[in-house]
Amino acid sequence: MSIIDLKGILVPLGALKQIAKEPHTIPYPDKTKEVSDRYRGFHYNDLELCIGCGNCSTICMNEAIDMVEVEGVEGQPGDSGLRPRVDYGRCCYCALCVDVCPTGSLNMTKDFIKVSPDPYDFLMTPGKDNPEAKEQISFTADKDISLNLFERVPMRELDPETRVKSFAEVFLGYTEQEARIEASRCITCGLCTENCPVHMHIPEYINAISRGDDEAAIKIIYDNNDLPEMCGKVCTRRCESICSLQVRGDAVAIRWLKRYATERAENADMIRKIVDPEIREPNGIKVGIIGAGPAGLTAGYYLTLKGYDVTIYEAKKDPGGMIMYGIPKYRLPYDSIQKQVDYMKSVGVKIHFNTAVGKDITFDEIYNQHDAVFMGVGLQKGWNLGIEGDDAPGVWTAIDFLGKVNAGEPVDIGKKVVVVGGGDVSMDSSRVSRRLGAEVVQLYRRRIVDMPADDEEIEGALEEGVEIIEKAIPTRIIKDENGRLKAIEYVRAQLVKPEGGGRPRPVPIEGSETIIECDAVIAAIGQKADFSLLPKEVEEALEFVRGKIKVDDNRFTGYPKLWAGGDAVKYGKVDAISAIADGFYAAESIDAYFGRGTKKG
Repeated sequence: MSIIDLKGILVPLGALKQIAKEPHTIPYPDKTKEVSDRYRGFHYNDLELCIGCGNCSTICMNEAIDMVEVEGVEGQPGDSGLRPRVDYGRCCYCALCVDVCPTGSLNMTKDFIKVSPDPYDFLMTPGKDNPEAKEQISFTADKDISLNLFERVPMRELDPETRVKSFAEVFLGYTEQEARIEASRCITCGLCTENCPVHMHIPEYINAISRGDDEAAIKIIYDNNDLPEMCGKVCTRRCESICSLQVRGDAVAIRWLKRYATERAENADMIRKIVDPEIREPNGIKVGIIGAGPAGLTAGYYLTLKGYDVTIYEAKKDPGGMIMYGIPKYRLPYDSIQKQVDYMKSVGVKIHFNTAVGKDITFDEIYNQHDAVFMGVGLQKGWNLGIEGDDAPGVWTAIDFLGKVNAGEPVDIGKKVVVVGGGDVSMDSSRVSRRLGAEVVQLYRRRIVDMPADDEEIEGALEEGVEIIEKAIPTRIIKDENGRLKAIEYVRAQLVKPEGGGRPRPVPIEGSETIIECDAVIAAIGQKADFSLLPKEVEEALEFVRGKIKVDDNRFTGYPKLWAGGDAVKYGKVDAISAIADGFYAAESIDAYFGRGTKKG
């Protein structure tokens, strides 16, 4: 017998030694093995916690994740309404998608067994197709090991003791290095864009900043916002409120990054050079604009770029409307506004200052001399307190008080001031009063946590020594023997939930009357528009809702060739970015009305 034949007999016999060994396979499902704690099997997604940002889909190198609609999940601000679907024929279980999930909704599980002859069964929407997998979660990415950066680069600012001594700008802006780091935090989900009233290209300009191309960022920003430096300083930043990262950390500092980029263009000439706007040939169509606030300036700027002959009529000596006369200079310096307006004038926007409609020129004159008219008159009057004695000298409306201070007019508020209200204007009034050397007490009907003012403004006021008395309702103004303000009386309140639910309302507590002696009272409880500039027949033809002009989605009033926008119309929230949106979309509508620049008739 040959050696080869002998080997053929002995080798099979050697397999007998395997009989005593533990088998590598098991008779599933009768028996199971314990899986490693960090095993990466099928995904599980918490559908309620997920916001559909798509970061998981973007990072997947195998293109195994698509964002799809899921029954029962609706889109809303901060949630695209889409959810990830995984193709397990492509997935390599690397878990990068889990590492970059900003909300922590996406995880991996110990569930890994699925047998099917149909390849489409391996297209799974985690959380919907395998809800039971929630009990088998194994691989997660908490904040400490996530690939996302959850902490914001802090903004440098003047300390409270220094800043109350002057109207110097409180926030100092990002350095180049700080801006680059902060911009790198953006995951480019785009949810912020949907929540911005003018739908700015936020991820695009932030990415430009991140890669060091500030000029590209500026050009992108000016595509649909003509007052971006103003927005970079005082915007209500609804974009940040739905940032993907703020679910578990700090929102990207979108406002501060916009400020950083726009401040790189130090004057109007630099803006013009960088933006290099395309200006159409003049089309001979005249548009008159009433008011040089954010809405009017925006409409005027974009219509001018489209070839229209635009003239803005402004009652005051400076442009900006409420951003000029209502926002304190420690938040928005005059030079910042003027630089942006100078740029608009450089492209052809014409502004007639000290021209009050209804006084220096009539509405009919403007209406008859132009092919279209846009009204952006804003809210020029403040509401009085509506209590006994509120006509006494020393009682101010916030809009009058802030307007005089911003205009550089002398203002005497004495040594102690009481501010009534809880919005941003009330915070401006309190903080300006502190800068004028007064002790300040602020009364608010509800709790501090209920204040509509920006948290940043509330914190700033408290740091600067403003005393806020919550659940306090003013009841009367007490006058001295000369009829001037001597004190204000208020009562404490308790918050009572109305029957049937709803927001708790403040109810006075009997016998809780308290008197504060003071030199000035500032009412910051709201503003209203003045439509006295309108002829009677025009006013009667317009539709008003709670004192504001009703317009359609195109900002058209329904009255022939008359559009309106800004705070004086019933459309959206009262803030500067909403006014900018009104002006932008009104310009689009007017251009469409004239057949993209072709004069009718």
